[in-house]
Amino acid sequence: MLIANSISKSYPTPRGDLAILNGITLSLNRGDAAAIMGPSGSGKSTLLYILGALDPPTSGTVTLEGEDPFRLGEREQAAFRNRRIGFVFQDHSLLPQCSVLENVLSPTLVAPPTERGASDEARARELLTQVGLGDRLDHRPGELSGGEKQRAALARALIRDPLLVLCDEPTGNLDRAAADTVASLLIDLHRRRNTILVVVTHSAALAERFPIRFSMNGGTLNLEPQ
Repeated sequence: MLIANSISKSYPTPRGDLAILNGITLSLNRGDAAAIMGPSGSGKSTLLYILGALDPPTSGTVTLEGEDPFRLGEREQAAFRNRRIGFVFQDHSLLPQCSVLENVLSPTLVAPPTERGASDEARARELLTQVGLGDRLDHRPGELSGGEKQRAALARALIRDPLLVLCDEPTGNLDRAAADTVASLLIDLHRRRNTILVVVTHSAALAERFPIRFSMNGGTLNLEPQ
């Protein structure tokens, strides 16, 4: 279970603190898939980074399966993210010098030695086949289309079998056809692996495919009627 309790976030400015999030609370169980919509500057990405233990809240708590990553040391927190959380960003963030297969395997390389295994490459190949890139393993990101890069990023997010998958505008840079393909793969893989999936997006078409939908405005989060 993912629980965010009374999350607030503010940043200091010369004119005083700038509030970005105001007392956000949400709870999601394994198997839940949620979309968060809102205008630019509403705090969507800030909330996602807090849920992913990338940025601490100013106040409030976040727990994943009962563990608060912000109570961990820096090294333990990085291991927590590597083991429990998968990320997909708008710009895919693939390493240009590495092959598709190497990119997908990159989270396993920074895992503790005791958590690495001979099956990592087999799992990466399986994931790439599932996202339609089984014949592009040795290609570099510069040889892929935008949709193919996001499919590779999705495989990379799932390589360590995370409980929580977080996506920041995963279809934002794609044309309609590629966006539909990536969205379908994202939802299908979520269902197969029974993850907690949270997506922030400007796309109403993408959000409508999720059973749980939130809207953000002025740093507050509201559950949309189904």
